[in-house]
Amino acid sequence: MSLTKPHRGLLLVLALLVILTLAACGPKSSGSIVEGKVNVVTTFYPIYEFAKEIGGEDANVINLLPVGVEPHDWTPRSQDIINTSKAQLFLYNGAGLEGWVPNFLKSLNSDSKAKAVEVSKGVDYIMTDEEDGHDHGGEEHAHEGEEHADEEHSEETGTDSLHTDPHTWVSPKSALVMAENIKESLQSVDPEHESGYEERYNKLAERLQALDSKFTTELAKLPNKEIVVSHQAFAYLARDYGLKQHAIMGLSPDAEPRGQDLLDLAALVKEEGIRYIFFEELVSDKLAKTLAGEAGVETMVLNPVEGLTTEQDKNGDNYFTLMEKNLQNLILALQ
Repeated sequence: MSLTKPHRGLLLVLALLVILTLAACGPKSSGSIVEGKVNVVTTFYPIYEFAKEIGGEDANVINLLPVGVEPHDWTPRSQDIINTSKAQLFLYNGAGLEGWVPNFLKSLNSDSKAKAVEVSKGVDYIMTDEEDGHDHGGEEHAHEGEEHADEEHSEETGTDSLHTDPHTWVSPKSALVMAENIKESLQSVDPEHESGYEERYNKLAERLQALDSKFTTELAKLPNKEIVVSHQAFAYLARDYGLKQHAIMGLSPDAEPRGQDLLDLAALVKEEGIRYIFFEELVSDKLAKTLAGEAGVETMVLNPVEGLTTEQDKNGDNYFTLMEKNLQNLILALQ
C-alpha cells in the first residue's frame, strides 16, 4: 500500500517526536545559564568542583556530565551546545579525555564568545602505548596541544604509537596545576572579580597542598607499593607517590583484557603477595571480582574521581572526601 503525502508527513512528524522524546529521556547536565553572571561550562566532575570553589558567588558553573555517568564514552546533548554557546568559559580536561570536544566547539553558535580552556595544560603528561579507547572524532580533529605532545614524545622515542594518559586530576600535584589554570581563565574573562578568584583559589590550593603532603607522608611509610586496579587511571598518582600500577584494562574502562592478561595478573598478585584488587564504582566490577576470585584475594574501591555516584552526590562527597577514602584504602591494602 502506498502512502499519500499527508500520511507520509504524519509519519515524519511522529518519527521526529519519538527521537526528541528519547533524547529528552537521557541524563541531563546540571544547571542552566544565569544572566548577569560569568557562566562557566565544565566537562566533568573534578573541573566542575574546582571551578565552583574558585568561582564562588561570581560565577555560575554548569557541569555537562550528569551524576552517576562515567566520562569516557559520554557525548553531549543539543542543550549542552546551546548552553555553552551562551557561556563565557568552557573548561575541559584535554590530554585526550574528551574526544568529542573539537567537533563540539565547531557546533557552537557562530556568535558564541565562549573561551575554551584545556585545564590540564602544564601538567607533566605521562605517555603510554596503551590504547585510550576514546572517540577522537578522527585524527584530523585531534586537539592541537594533544597532537603536539604525542608528536614530541614520538620523536624522542622513535615511535608514533604512544598516547597521552588523560587521568591527570587523580594526583593532587596535577590537580594544583589544573586549579591554577581554572583561576587564570576566570580572571581572564572576568577581570572585575580578579581578587575574589585569587583569594578563593589560594584557599583551594592550600587544601590541595595539604592533601598532597598527606599522600606523600602516609604512602612513604608503607612497605608495599604494587597496586592492581580495574582500569589504568592511576598512573599520575602512582608516579607522584612512589606506587606501581598494574591495570586489568587500559586507559578506557571499556577495553577488554585478553584471558592470558588476567592469568598473568593473577600470577603477579600471588607472587607479590597483593591482598586486594581495586575496582571503581562508576564501571562494572565484574573483571576485578573475576581476577580476585582467580587469585584468592579481596576487592576494594579505589576511586578515579571521574564523577559522583547518586549516593555520593546525596551524601555531599567531593574530590577531597573521595581522595581521603582512596588514601585510607591504599594504607589498608599496602600495609
